[in-house]
Amino acid sequence: MNEHSMRGLGRMPLTCMGLGCAQLGGLYEPMDDADAHAIVDAAWGLGIRYFDTAPYYGFTLSEHRLGAALRHRPRADYVISTKVGRLMRPDPSVRPGEGGWGAPLPFRPEFDYTYAGILRSHEDSLQRLGLDRVDILYVHDIGRVTHGSRHEHYWQQLTHGGGFRALAQLRDEGSVRAFGLGVNEWEVVADAMEECDLDCALLAGRYTLLEQASLEPLLDRCAGRGIGIVIGGPFNSGILAGTRKFNYEDAPADVVARVAAITAACRAAGVPVQAAALQFPMAHPAVVSCIPGAQSPAQLRQNAAWFAQPIPPGLWHALARDGLIDPRAPVPVG
Repeated sequence: MNEHSMRGLGRMPLTCMGLGCAQLGGLYEPMDDADAHAIVDAAWGLGIRYFDTAPYYGFTLSEHRLGAALRHRPRADYVISTKVGRLMRPDPSVRPGEGGWGAPLPFRPEFDYTYAGILRSHEDSLQRLGLDRVDILYVHDIGRVTHGSRHEHYWQQLTHGGGFRALAQLRDEGSVRAFGLGVNEWEVVADAMEECDLDCALLAGRYTLLEQASLEPLLDRCAGRGIGIVIGGPFNSGILAGTRKFNYEDAPADVVARVAAITAACRAAGVPVQAAALQFPMAHPAVVSCIPGAQSPAQLRQNAAWFAQPIPPGLWHALARDGLIDPRAPVPVG
């Protein structure tokens, strides 16, 4: 498998490796326009044709940059997804570093999952991207972990307030080809499956080499119902790529210890842990793409090399034997 292998989301082909575009918004540190454009150009040169962005990334900056970088590419040749659930309001008080963005644009996010809010967010994204359509719309950051005591309020906006109805309407009229959730918590995807006819979900950090708690409660059900899973955060915020970040914070001691054991097993098999992390989730039949981000063209090319690196089957057997991955999880073959 390599970065330009394809899998289908319904009738829509996605490259198995896509590009997550949070970094184009200056995640953690500023990025200039030329560097952002170079990352998209490098992705295109590698054969990557699936790009995921969101209004929240850089407070609209990622959408502006991705649209500009793709402007002269044939529209039929790529798939683009963005997200709804936040409206971006002009606000001159926005400062560098807010929301984790190095140099965000002067817009402040306001959660809105209502019928009108979804339609407005979609139209605003089209204007920022400079496109007449996007292919996939994800509901961004809904869930109990994200919203705490406000979760029921926002969930009601999606259900009784017509948010899901707006998404179905956009799909039915052909304005988007698919919709789903883009979240860091698997439980809310399972809840949404009972409310509407999802096509897909972008699940960040919840089905990875490090954790597979979502396997039977969610991924196996998605495979049975034909709901495609896009894997975001395959490095669990960096802990599987050599940093100490997990879920966007400093990793707790038990996570550090587990990653050390996984890394040791990979080293014994002669495999970089990053290669195992990128390839492991792709073995599940529900998974259609994996979308790591990149801070530079060189980092993107390294990700692509890891994604294609041969891995001996013995590594997966050793990880399962030692309790480091769920023994029920499908593993790559060949």
